Amino acid sequence: MGKYYLTTPIYYVNAKPHLGHAYTTIVSDALARWHRMLGDDVYFLTGTDEHGLKIQQAADAAGTSPKEFADSIAPLFSQAWERLNISNDDFIRTTEERHRVGVQKLLQACYDAGDIELDKYSGLYCVACEAYYVEDDLEAGNCPIHKKPVEHVEEENYFFRLSRFEQRLLDWYSSHPGAVVPEHRVNEVVGFIKQGLQDFSVSRRTLTWGIPLPFDPSHVAYVWFDALANYITAIGYGTDDEKFREWWPVNHHVIGKDIVRFHNIYWPAMLMSAGIEPPSGWAVGGWLLVGGEKMSKTTGNVVNPLALIDEIGVDGFRYYVLSDTVYGSDGDFTYEGLIGRYNSDLANNLGNLAARVATVVGKKCGGLGTAPAPDSPLAVHARGAVAETIAQWEVVQPSRALEATWGLIRATNAHLETNEPWKAEPGPAVDAVMGDALEALRIVTILCHAAVPSTAQEIWRRIGMPGNVADMRIPKDVAWGGYPAGLPVEKGDPLFPRRTVA
Repeated sequence: MGKYYLTTPIYYVNAKPHLGHAYTTIVSDALARWHRMLGDDVYFLTGTDEHGLKIQQAADAAGTSPKEFADSIAPLFSQAWERLNISNDDFIRTTEERHRVGVQKLLQACYDAGDIELDKYSGLYCVACEAYYVEDDLEAGNCPIHKKPVEHVEEENYFFRLSRFEQRLLDWYSSHPGAVVPEHRVNEVVGFIKQGLQDFSVSRRTLTWGIPLPFDPSHVAYVWFDALANYITAIGYGTDDEKFREWWPVNHHVIGKDIVRFHNIYWPAMLMSAGIEPPSGWAVGGWLLVGGEKMSKTTGNVVNPLALIDEIGVDGFRYYVLSDTVYGSDGDFTYEGLIGRYNSDLANNLGNLAARVATVVGKKCGGLGTAPAPDSPLAVHARGAVAETIAQWEVVQPSRALEATWGLIRATNAHLETNEPWKAEPGPAVDAVMGDALEALRIVTILCHAAVPSTAQEIWRRIGMPGNVADMRIPKDVAWGGYPAGLPVEKGDPLFPRRTVA
């Protein structure tokens, strides 16, 4: 039991929430819920990134001010996360006063350390990425991510001297194994550093929509000092020293692979410069591709998660994005894949197990649950499933954690098929089989709560367990033998009615 602070990236308000945003946020939410069940004191942050040239341009195109434009889009993210049952403790907007104060404090600290200096920049810039490129990065002269031409930019900016931090960063990663998961991502980070680090711009004079530099108000803060700082400004940096000391360093920044360089190189160097401890960990996900391409407003292949949950249900959607792709690898979203996994794992396995257990208990046990046997063969399956589920959540592998949990569901269905209690006369033999099945279902319900919280609570209620499954603690409450006899068991409507591909 301890403190667990995790963050999503803050999402840019130039477009509505899409499946890519939802994927990272659902993974983060599941981690937050899992750690609460471990007994940790959790602080889960998400939010929106609202400054910069793209927002100014979008506002101009819409005939409104940048703040009014941001105000129209930011609530769409908080509303989407509410619909997806996201349990964030905080939602930060970079237009908030607490953020401005913290950003200026961070800039001043790095400036005072001598790591921010005025210089001239001349080079290639992608407005969509808000990032600089060299010729070798480009694909036929285009940004490699947005496939659009880059612009040649020349201006006087303040620069952060990232080049001074190469050895400090290499030493830090060498002394903190396991800080980045999946493990192969740290090799990528170290490779970036060893190629040599370039100083980067931290300000703009040609832009007004941003936070003024405290040491030169004629410049506004450029994206990385503004956006990345949300992770510390939200927990009190610059406004609440006690809260900041309580929660920093962050346990996991949950990010996509396309922002590794900024989060794993720029960010810890900025913190080192300011005299702040680097993050403790990063969980780096791949992309959910559509038709083999990353979702983006530019390419027009955006999938609206809210349209999908209207059809498949919130937990059906959450389960799909958590289970279908090994975290850290790219996945390919397909509607057929969504329906197929919903039917196989949720309707045929979890939903069917809950229904058949309730049906047999109603017919053979008078509607009251029976106690499990201490030496049940299912107890061995349960112990293995619990151990593997815990181990996989620990290394931020939701799909493998859920596969372990679903192994217990399959074992329980097989146990029922072998014993066929629906064919037997009521009595001790049936009571024993159903007690074992109810206990396995009780354990499954606790283990799957992080992924499918509403469904878990409904199963918990149907098998007669009191209170909230979210209040259970792992591993104490997933030990075999916790289901008491005599609880009323209810069948109810199908948890996951089978779907067909439209």
